[in-house]
Amino acid sequence: MTSPPPNELAVQTIGLGKRFRARAALDGVDLDVPRGVAFGFLGANGAGKTTLIRLLLGLAEPTTGSMRVLGHDVPRERATALSRVGAIIEEPRFHRHMTGRQNLRYTARLNGLRGAEAEDAIDEVLEQVGLSDRADDEVQTYSRGMRQRLGIADALVKSPDLLILDEPTTAIDPLGVVEILDLLRRLVHERGLAILLSSHLLSQVQSVCDRIGIFAAGRLVGQGTLDELAEKFGDGNATIEVGLDVDGPKEIERAKGVLLAIDGVRKVVPPAEGSDTWQVIVRPPEVEAKVRQQILAIAGAQGLGLTALRPIVPSLDEIYRIAVKRSEIVRRPA
Repeated sequence: MTSPPPNELAVQTIGLGKRFRARAALDGVDLDVPRGVAFGFLGANGAGKTTLIRLLLGLAEPTTGSMRVLGHDVPRERATALSRVGAIIEEPRFHRHMTGRQNLRYTARLNGLRGAEAEDAIDEVLEQVGLSDRADDEVQTYSRGMRQRLGIADALVKSPDLLILDEPTTAIDPLGVVEILDLLRRLVHERGLAILLSSHLLSQVQSVCDRIGIFAAGRLVGQGTLDELAEKFGDGNATIEVGLDVDGPKEIERAKGVLLAIDGVRKVVPPAEGSDTWQVIVRPPEVEAKVRQQILAIAGAQGLGLTALRPIVPSLDEIYRIAVKRSEIVRRPA
């Protein structure tokens, strides 16, 4: 995987490490996060995600390596680097007896925004997070999900280029989680923000993020798109799901023979009883698209009654388990 040029990166770390006495909380992390994408940090509690975020925000000093945020060195240029960064690393804290709007005015002043400029920015972020109709209610009347959305609005007031969120849906009810995740997806598309989302919940990372980094025991063991991770941590095969309208043992055997004759097909699994879905195993994975084209052509020529044809991408859960298991094997002493 080729890295983008440094000026196109929201975050870049090289050999970044952090030790606490004898323990390595972060161990030689090389990370590239392009601008304008949602990047998910995935790993168990204690895997190193929060340590990395604290380093990027200048809340801790690295033991080894270097890091750049929006093109600026951290910690040497911390103030400049973080001037365009919004972050929520714990549950947002607000003045509970002030309204949502008043809290945002306070943040706007801290960031040098006043008057009409501040009010316009506040109105915009309140609308983006869906709190316009509750903006003038006291924060103590907000649900936890609403406070989390207000926290995102608070981070957006200064119009950042990078938004960093550490476990943003912790202890929020399922409906609130859906609202937060929908909001994050919109922010990437509407604002062109780069977002770093740290979570141990695979489904949330997969639903929001364009690229994913997998952490285990302080190390970044894989990063890329879901397809790139599937290729790296797969079993060397690709799987195609094929629907065929064939009936009877003879027709099934004929269809199986036709599919096995396609170059690149290594195995064909006929459908279970009551189903018409076949699995076609392809090796190497990079010929999968070509095999699909051949299936489409041959099924028509052979009268196999093609009803479905799609590649099967491994789930993030499967990829994560394989990545962590491989990292444990590599670290295990001989």
